[in-house]
Amino acid sequence: MRPRRVLAGVCRLVGRRGSTLLIIFGLRVLYRTIAQGTFHCRRCGGDRQYRHRAGRRWFTLFFIPVIPLDSVGGHVQCATCRTRYVIDVLHQPTTAQMQAALPAGMRAAVAAMLRSGDPSSPVSRQRAIDAVIGSGVPNYNEAMLNADLLTSVESIRPALNRVGAQLTIQAREWYLAEVIRIAMADGPLTESERHAAMAIGLDLGMTQAQVIGVVAMTEQSAGRD
Repeated sequence: MRPRRVLAGVCRLVGRRGSTLLIIFGLRVLYRTIAQGTFHCRRCGGDRQYRHRAGRRWFTLFFIPVIPLDSVGGHVQCATCRTRYVIDVLHQPTTAQMQAALPAGMRAAVAAMLRSGDPSSPVSRQRAIDAVIGSGVPNYNEAMLNADLLTSVESIRPALNRVGAQLTIQAREWYLAEVIRIAMADGPLTESERHAAMAIGLDLGMTQAQVIGVVAMTEQSAGRD
């Protein structure tokens, strides 16, 4: 544990024979590490190790903590630059988590969209493979796509939720448009593909109006090509 600050006082006691005894007392905040891990340090600009530290105020006697008092909260401290953050910083994804979430979300969205249309369509499948490769899986192929098409709906939604939480509004719209183009590779959107686009968009954190707008703009863009 390390001290944060010290408030001290001195008490002078005088004995019967005139001897003097000084008693030094005070308050000190001590911190202890209760957890460690990796987080994204904004000051360092990358993933770093952190210490989650909790503080408690102590009554001290001769600078020695003897009586624990109230808790004073905690903080997260970067092990590299020593910058302190509020605990909420741990809710932000690390760079490594973001790099993993983007392709995982695309694979989930691709599988959902292909299943809503014709999963055997060669042009749609190739468009799907290209989209996943572009998201960060350079070795993605037909066999991996077939395996993704067998994944359950329950495993798809969390992947979309994770990637959606990390994207800006504009990035979510681009992400959904990429998926919609997969469905349109072999023709106009079907009703089931529109429902799939809506479900994917909602799982990404978009509103219903935003999804409708992205679908309309993507269709208009395809009509001009």
